[in-house]
Amino acid sequence: MRVAPAGLFLPNAIRSLRFQDWVGETFRLGADLAAITHGHPSGYLAAGTFALLIGLVGRGFDFHFALSAAKDELRTHDGHEETLRAIELAEELASSECSRQQAVRKLGEGWVAEEALAIAIYCVLKADNFESGVVAAVNHDGDSDSTGSIAGNLLGCLYGVASIPDKWLEQLELRNVIEEIADDLVTFPEWDVSGYRERYPPN
Repeated sequence: MRVAPAGLFLPNAIRSLRFQDWVGETFRLGADLAAITHGHPSGYLAAGTFALLIGLVGRGFDFHFALSAAKDELRTHDGHEETLRAIELAEELASSECSRQQAVRKLGEGWVAEEALAIAIYCVLKADNFESGVVAAVNHDGDSDSTGSIAGNLLGCLYGVASIPDKWLEQLELRNVIEEIADDLVTFPEWDVSGYRERYPPN
């Protein structure tokens, strides 16, 4: 759940890359960041997939297109099978008559990366808006803060900051800091080097 910024970073940092190269680099960055602490392929490949989904949706692509493109990239990596199965099960359940509670139970509890990603994807696919998607993602007995975070990042990219309920934002700790860093992540390519160092000193 910590690699969402990787998906926002590369579209702005390297605008000259061809689309397919950008897809690969975004996936790789997300996976590499996760691999620092998650050595199993399903851990870091799920993270790469998530970073790429954020990058694609953040650039305005439809979620279904983003999901298809992310799966295509995922398939090119060794050890992808477990993560791919989890994502495809999420898609299958989202198009079925299965209740949300039953569907999430079938996807797991979210304690491992591919399950957390699959639950979040399912909740995004079933969501009518930001609030309903996040509420669904946190209402289960497993690792609900992780699934809620992943779903919230995706839904935020889809629906925009204006879709977040005011009642949630009013109680958000360090809201100003979070908003400032988020704005910086989007605008930093326009800074000169001195401005960057002044804002984020190396020490």
